[in-house]
Amino acid sequence: MSDLLTLTQEGLYCSQASAHIDPIKPVQRAIITHGHADHARAGHGAVLASRQTLEIMAIRYGENFCGTAQPADYGERLTIGGVSVSLHPAGHVLGSAQVLLEAEGRRTVVSGDYKRQKDPTCAGFELIRCDTFVTEATFGLPVFRHPPAAQEIAKLLSSHDLFPEQTHLVGAYALGKAQRVIGELRAAGYEKTIYLHGALEKLTAYYQSQGIDLGSVEPVAKRGKELQGEIILCPPGQLADRWARRFGDPVTAMASGWMRVRARARQRGAELPLILSDHADWDDLCRTILETGAEQIWVTHGAEEALVHWCELNGRKARPLNMIGYDDGEDADNAATAEV
Repeated sequence: MSDLLTLTQEGLYCSQASAHIDPIKPVQRAIITHGHADHARAGHGAVLASRQTLEIMAIRYGENFCGTAQPADYGERLTIGGVSVSLHPAGHVLGSAQVLLEAEGRRTVVSGDYKRQKDPTCAGFELIRCDTFVTEATFGLPVFRHPPAAQEIAKLLSSHDLFPEQTHLVGAYALGKAQRVIGELRAAGYEKTIYLHGALEKLTAYYQSQGIDLGSVEPVAKRGKELQGEIILCPPGQLADRWARRFGDPVTAMASGWMRVRARARQRGAELPLILSDHADWDDLCRTILETGAEQIWVTHGAEEALVHWCELNGRKARPLNMIGYDDGEDADNAATAEV
């Protein structure tokens, strides 16, 4: 057991601070790790989160998404009910945070969703030493080993060079993935205008307002075949939709860690799978657990049993949380694009 956390129907709960972390139902006080729809829900009384996460929630749910909103900077310590609470970069998407709880010499970290790969569009992951570590396990199986992002972007640009007359449609989730794809394309030297489905416009504009240089981006609007030869980003569900037909015979790509699984790529209608994830892969999950020095590991939303077994083999006490209501943070975000 953690000295600071228990598990309730609403999710993880710190009784000393009277606060839930990423609750799945409306609660009086919530600490939110990031803006994806399966972690950040509307209707809470009070919400503590990074400023950027609060602003993302306001974009998605409206200004009155909660009773009161309290922003916290990374590393800022707040005392709530005798517990020191601080947020630290998770490297997942813009504004994403791990939650560090400290009391009576004990430290518990709730990771939220996180990744260790570099990302030009958000702050990099910060390792925090702790006694109890609550980790996600979205890609918690040894088969999931993510290649370097530059390698996957090179595949996209190679296809673009081989088929210069064809539009390249890239399925990318509205929060984090779309902006990262653009950022990685710019890092690879692609300077042309990148076009966006309407569902991606508001959050991409928000990223740009935060000083993230994404170059020239424009809405697709009503344009069609005149965009042949261009790169267009859209929600994954649009790849097989009639919306895509306006571009003639496009090359369809999908950016996700799930593209490691061929059946997932076929399901998405992706001719060009791009293994580009905003979650830690198997190696980084295992490395992070060891580097935190935590004696107790709680594993949530993902391949929990496999990671628990690995922890036990490596001398760590571990338990699966089996919480209902969390997706991979990507499919849930895709479902929420109509709100954007």
